Amino acid sequence: MASSACVTDLARTTACRDGAAAAHLKVVSIFVIFVTSVVGMSSPVLLAGIFRGKPLYDKAIVVIKCFAAGVILSTSLVHVLPDAYAALADCQVASRHPWKDFPFAGLVTLVGALLALLVDLAASSHVEHAQYAPVVAQEKELELGGGCHGSGGDGERGEELVKLKQRLVSQVLEIGIIFHSVIIGVTMGMSQNVCTIRPLVAALAFHQIFEGMGLGGCVAQAGFSFGTTAYMCLMFAVTTPMGIMLGITLFSLTGYDDSNPNALILEGLLGSVSSGILIYMALVDLIAVDFFHNKLMNSTTWLKKISFVALTLGSAAMSILALWA
Repeated sequence: MASSACVTDLARTTACRDGAAAAHLKVVSIFVIFVTSVVGMSSPVLLAGIFRGKPLYDKAIVVIKCFAAGVILSTSLVHVLPDAYAALADCQVASRHPWKDFPFAGLVTLVGALLALLVDLAASSHVEHAQYAPVVAQEKELELGGGCHGSGGDGERGEELVKLKQRLVSQVLEIGIIFHSVIIGVTMGMSQNVCTIRPLVAALAFHQIFEGMGLGGCVAQAGFSFGTTAYMCLMFAVTTPMGIMLGITLFSLTGYDDSNPNALILEGLLGSVSSGILIYMALVDLIAVDFFHNKLMNSTTWLKKISFVALTLGSAAMSILALWA
């Protein structure tokens, strides 16, 4: 039965292969995905700039960030992880050792989550040491000198530490998303299957808008400088188109087939690592931080309810896109 299923899949794929039509679709997708990526990520950043300082600004940022967390969690669990499992479960891969002997997609996802934790711990430790050591030394000097230390300074240092943490989260989050975007781009660029590429163009446009809104919400809250924000927006916007161009180049130079077992193994492993990073970032650095450690949300009952609705809507919106991509 497994053998006949593989033969059927191969026949269907062969019927959909059209190099010229696929090349045209990929050129269109490069421009469409770039524009939608810019719109998706820049929207929350621009809105944050317009409404900064307004009464509802902080609450709006929290709601946007919760929507973002839902998008990112759904991206990892509904899009990236199933694709990684599918790549490693392909007939050409699953029939070989050691891939048929162990669920490597789950293992590598676990490794990705642990790597994200390791990076988080190392960076947080560095930030705390760099920030707290001078503060403690200064306080000791003031105590010995009989001076007094104002609570305003402590509050400012606390806010600065929160900002540093938010910036770290945004940067690690973008790394995880870029991993995912490169995989999508290269896979599409190497594919000659028109039946696969055609629905992907529209689906990826919406995908990039939602994912960009998610990342843009985190970047807006972190309060980066204009130059850093523009750079992060540009990196997000060009990663998938560059992946597509890289995939086209690789195929034209080598004729390397995207259904090749080695390509599927690489796609599955990179997708699993990306999924682990995104799951960790969504649950630990976004959802847990806002719902359990955000003073503004804990002191406002209606904000917590709206934030949960935003989280659910973000998850649902991204999950629905799995029908097409």
